[in-house]
Amino acid sequence: MTNQEINPELESLLEYIKRNRGFDFSGYKRTSLSRRIRRRMQVIGIENYTDYLDYLEVHPDEFVELFNTILINVTAFFRETQAWDYISSEIIPQILVRKHLSKPIRVWSAGCASGEETYTIAILLAEALGMEQYTARVKVFATDVDVEALNMARQATYNSKEVQGIPAELQEKYFDRVNGRYIVQKELRRGVIFGRHDLVQDAPISRIDLLVCRNTLMYFNTETQAKILDRFHFALNEGGFLFLGKAEMLFTRNHSFTSLDLRRRVFTKVPNGNLRDMLLSMAHSSGQQAVPDMVDQIRIHEAAFEIDPVAQIVVDLNSIVLLANAEARNLFHLNPRDLGRPLQDLELSYRPVELRSRIDHVRSNRRTITLKDIEWPGTDRDMKYLDVQIIPLMDDNTDEILGIKIIFIDVTRFKNLQQELVHANQELETAYEELQSTNEELETTNEELQSTVEELETTNEELQSTNEELETMNEELQSTNEELQTMNEELRQRSEELNRVNGFLESILTSLRVGVVVVSPDLHILIWNRKAEDLWGLRFDEVFSKHFMSLDIGLPLEPLRQPIRTILIGESEHYEVLLDATNRRGRAIQCQVICNTLLGNRSEIQGVILLMEERDQVE
Repeated sequence: MTNQEINPELESLLEYIKRNRGFDFSGYKRTSLSRRIRRRMQVIGIENYTDYLDYLEVHPDEFVELFNTILINVTAFFRETQAWDYISSEIIPQILVRKHLSKPIRVWSAGCASGEETYTIAILLAEALGMEQYTARVKVFATDVDVEALNMARQATYNSKEVQGIPAELQEKYFDRVNGRYIVQKELRRGVIFGRHDLVQDAPISRIDLLVCRNTLMYFNTETQAKILDRFHFALNEGGFLFLGKAEMLFTRNHSFTSLDLRRRVFTKVPNGNLRDMLLSMAHSSGQQAVPDMVDQIRIHEAAFEIDPVAQIVVDLNSIVLLANAEARNLFHLNPRDLGRPLQDLELSYRPVELRSRIDHVRSNRRTITLKDIEWPGTDRDMKYLDVQIIPLMDDNTDEILGIKIIFIDVTRFKNLQQELVHANQELETAYEELQSTNEELETTNEELQSTVEELETTNEELQSTNEELETMNEELQSTNEELQTMNEELRQRSEELNRVNGFLESILTSLRVGVVVVSPDLHILIWNRKAEDLWGLRFDEVFSKHFMSLDIGLPLEPLRQPIRTILIGESEHYEVLLDATNRRGRAIQCQVICNTLLGNRSEIQGVILLMEERDQVE
């Protein structure tokens, strides 16, 4: 992370979260992490990280909402069907062929979220093995850092929308339907073990045959991704498989994994063994009593090889670097991580001399090749000269070739003596300078090519990072869309309930045989039922929101002004009066008017209800 990307307030907030709740988000990409935190801050109306840290100190329950916002759990059954078809048809059969019937099959679903992909791989294994063998042999370890998501996954219950991606025959076979929900069958569920696990901090699960970690690595920065992939490499058995999401690639880490199907993001582990491990293994297999002597011999051989003043490197038949003594490491700037890597991945394979073709020649002919006077620029800018011997290592008992040993003998002192003799001849000196100039031009060209390759690799990494960021935003949008759909459904249900209540109220008002008028505290008409229309000849849409006392109807309204005001100020709750009136047909009637208080939920006065009933005019 560059200095331009560091936000001290954000880093202080992340450190506070780590110190108080144990969640370490330091390895997450700052762009997506900042975007998720700010989304939560907008919900509660906070503008900067410092104020939000203060808010967390006062409201510890906010941590749960914050983690739910940061840890996006977007997943589905059989997500990206083509990739799962490849796992079912190609990868699982390979695992079963390698495993003896008595050996367990171990799968790790890292970043399992609410469990859909975990149960997907469980279904495929059950289909391949049969439920009896699945129950006896399969263990699926499902882990996530989000405890709430793990609790949902343990319940193993989903709605009809969440199981849409499952073929109908598999729904019928592996799910029980109860009250409109789909519940994973107990036999399939027993093979899955859920647990909280932090990919950055916690030790990896070991002896894994298939590791499923889809659309999880993309939330971490490059350094953290490399650490997690090293843990995945340790977790997998030799030849184990790694299944990633569509937005995730392994460009700079291909020394640990090689792709089986790049389009579907399926990789396999590359072994990183060394000679010491193999010899120790052989010693243990030869008998308990012989182990100490064999180990001592190994140590003696390694010590002798290590302190040899001649630089030596040993590769196996696959050109994997097994050993390099101290002189070789210092001379060619190797580090312990280079052991176990293919020789062609190291600069040593072509500088100071091209070794790959010559190693192939020695491997096929089983004869030593000696290269004389190879030039090698030293750290002090003095040119060194090396004699390089490429020697086949043969097994005396079987006459089989075990590997290749490459010896670099420093002949600089002898070469200098030769050069002193050459310098006596001016013509040879001139020729040597021209040769040296040509060599430097070639080295410059080689360095430019190397620089171009590095720039291309950097550009590739930047494109990958951008792709991961876009996928992260896509999942955020999907999560937001699901939330909006849920809110729309709730609003629709409430609208239907409101329509039913309004219809019910309308039916009541229509069926009443008395006129019903409801006025607000400022005497504007809110309700005017059909009986009121029949009495006074005015429709509801003609009187709605008009001032009650301004109506021109056959009912004298002035006698009602003071009683209504008394009710509105709370001095009275009921008033009844009999008034002489004229109905809409012009017939004289007596109208009994009853005024009652309209109370709200908290017993607040919200208006007045007037009930009007026609009485015949008494002569």
